[in-house]
Amino acid sequence: MLIRALGLLGGVALFMYGMQLMGENLQRVAGAKLQKILEKLTGVLAVGVALGTVVTAVLQASGATIVMAIGLVNAGMLNLQQAFGVTMGACIGTTMTGQLVAFKLTDYIMGFVFIGYMMEILAKRSSTRFLGMVILGFGILMTGMELMGMAMRPMAQEAWFITFVTEVSKHPFWGLIFGMIATILMQSSSASIGILIALGMNGLISLETALPIMLGANIGSASPAVLASLSGTTTSQRLSLANVLYKVIGVIVAMFFLPQFVKLITWISPDGNIAREIANGHTIFNIVNTICFMPLTKPFLNLVEKILPEQGELVPMKPVYLDENMLHTPGVAMGLAGKEVLRMGYICRKNVVFALDSLNHFNKKKVKYVLAHEPIIDKLEMDITQYITKIAYTELSEDLAEKHTDLLHAVNDLERIGDHAKTLAKRSVQIVDEPVIFSEEAKKELRTLAKMVVDVNSTALRALANSDAKLATQAVQKAQDVKEFQKVIRENHISRLSDKVCNPGNGAMLMELLINMKRVSDHSKNIAQLVRGVFEGA
Repeated sequence: MLIRALGLLGGVALFMYGMQLMGENLQRVAGAKLQKILEKLTGVLAVGVALGTVVTAVLQASGATIVMAIGLVNAGMLNLQQAFGVTMGACIGTTMTGQLVAFKLTDYIMGFVFIGYMMEILAKRSSTRFLGMVILGFGILMTGMELMGMAMRPMAQEAWFITFVTEVSKHPFWGLIFGMIATILMQSSSASIGILIALGMNGLISLETALPIMLGANIGSASPAVLASLSGTTTSQRLSLANVLYKVIGVIVAMFFLPQFVKLITWISPDGNIAREIANGHTIFNIVNTICFMPLTKPFLNLVEKILPEQGELVPMKPVYLDENMLHTPGVAMGLAGKEVLRMGYICRKNVVFALDSLNHFNKKKVKYVLAHEPIIDKLEMDITQYITKIAYTELSEDLAEKHTDLLHAVNDLERIGDHAKTLAKRSVQIVDEPVIFSEEAKKELRTLAKMVVDVNSTALRALANSDAKLATQAVQKAQDVKEFQKVIRENHISRLSDKVCNPGNGAMLMELLINMKRVSDHSKNIAQLVRGVFEGA
């Protein structure tokens, strides 16, 4: 009994490792490109569903696709409806693993392992090595399936297993609960379906018994997204809730029509091939559920929004996009880090705007906002840096390695921008308290310079968000204009001192304001230079 249990656990481990190996390396080959496609081509619900299906079939991980969708929603690149379309497609795409393993390929397992390994050690191009690892992963996955089958064959004679199968056949609800709990514990519906298919291949389970367990696995597969959204924004929680309700409603309907569902699958599947029937049942359920939900998407999401109303503007201190579970797929993880860097940039930008506004017309609330959000910027800088550093523990393609370095530099520049915004906000308080009185000419020049600095920062962030080299060049030129204009202000100040228009005692304050405003511009320019492929430390 112990030997069989170890064989089963070892088979499950190999199956999940093979699936992970396939997903990681497919993602290395195409993950970043797939995310770009998601950003640009999901304007129509049906297109979002199709893309969600393709992306998940490639990544071998519906969780990665759903996390991508959440990130794009929060970045304003997808609305909730478009992201829900991607999520429905992800549920279809994740069934492709079951379809693959349901084919009887055990005679060719060692061929896959040999070809994949040779490609990995002999290939000179990284993309070919990654493809070799995909093939090797598939071989390992199928080895795991074979081990599971060998360990489970003797169970046909075990009294406890016969009792379990009999009870599930009589009471499908218990099979549903079992499938849901097993999937939550394994955090992988593909692993649950893989075990079911292994049971089917060895004649240990009927379709009538397998379907409720499969339906339970569909509900359990929503758990990673639920966990990921608990500390996230309202939008991510809405998408997660929509995903759970979508699965639960579909499963309830399927359970009501279970006899008809069994007949449909039996009709379209090869005679007597239980493995194919289970795989087809998994795919058909998700396709039919998606087709039925698509016309109801708007009212359904309206209901979700009423269940989870907007909480107002809350800026989380913790990262919103970073997901430790995605570290094994570096392209996705890097995309999430990029989104978090942008979020950090937008917080910095608002701090800069509020600090400069308060210099022009003192506003106690804006100063309080800047000082309250500066610790958030510092915390994000630390968390993002740690996350990006962890990504580097995996093998990165040349493009990802370059992006890794760029993001580290960008985070450092943004943190420095936050520091200068805090200093400017504090000086606005000091100017009012002492008080420090500038001439009208100096005030006008400071207002002009402030607008220029905000423009540089905004342009640099837009360039970073869109990877737009043209915008980045504009930001660099605008930063040069800031540099020249602050020199003019210095010269004008000296002239006003000579003409006794300005108070000499206020000169130190003016110089400090100019230094901090210029440094905001300089660090913004550094970010723009990264987009152009040039790094200049400040």
